[in-house]
Amino acid sequence: MLNRWLREPLVHFLLAGLAVFLFSLWQGEPVDPASRTIELDEAQVSQLAERFEQTWRRAPSPAEIDGLIRDHIKEEVYYREALRLGLEADDAIIRRRLRSKMEYLARSQAENMAADDATLQRWLDRNAPRYATGARFSFDHIYLGAADDASDVVINYVKAQLGRGSDWRRSGQAISLPPSMENATRDQIARDFGESFAEGLVEVKAGDDWSGPIISGFGQHLVRLRSVTTGQKPALAEVRQRVENDWRAETATAREAQAYQSLLDGYTIKISKP
Repeated sequence: MLNRWLREPLVHFLLAGLAVFLFSLWQGEPVDPASRTIELDEAQVSQLAERFEQTWRRAPSPAEIDGLIRDHIKEEVYYREALRLGLEADDAIIRRRLRSKMEYLARSQAENMAADDATLQRWLDRNAPRYATGARFSFDHIYLGAADDASDVVINYVKAQLGRGSDWRRSGQAISLPPSMENATRDQIARDFGESFAEGLVEVKAGDDWSGPIISGFGQHLVRLRSVTTGQKPALAEVRQRVENDWRAETATAREAQAYQSLLDGYTIKISKP
């Protein structure tokens, strides 16, 4: 298992990143604390100006550039003096900063990883109803209100009332949406309720009691899916970009956790509890 994870590109990235950070502490560049020379070349000054422009949406004036240079030199002086005094050792703030940088790099790499066709085909096979064309849904829904209004107390109360046989049409809040849809396509549902609702409805099992809440563009809904007419699964080439986007978004956390586990596996952990 370890060998398999060591072949993962994200693991290689994390290992390389860790080596860079440990070598350069937290500045990204090796600094000799004994050096009394601070140099700023044209490229570094340009970077300072670019960061200013990104923040303030305008180019800095000559006086402001001079101020940026002075501030950079001040930061560098304090940084080198801190290294000279060994203030970086066992510093909780620096440790947290390094961790946050590594986690950011890991997340970015995980989010940008591309899957091969075999991986995407397996994803498509496991989630076929989500991408099926021609599928039709018959369902009822109860609008619970905006996301901030529909608390767990409200949701549980409505479900309890339904369990006692209350008329579902009188439950929930009024909204300018049909209370039921018959043989509606996914596109029709997405048009009326929003994309997130259509995605959530696909995950509901037909014939079950009230499920949810499911989020729409209006708020939260309880849903009773009465029947589904299964559509035709498209070829990967027809929905490849959508499948890849879903795969990347929904597996990023797991892939980041796997990469961390591969790093953790390289350590011996010894814990002595009082």
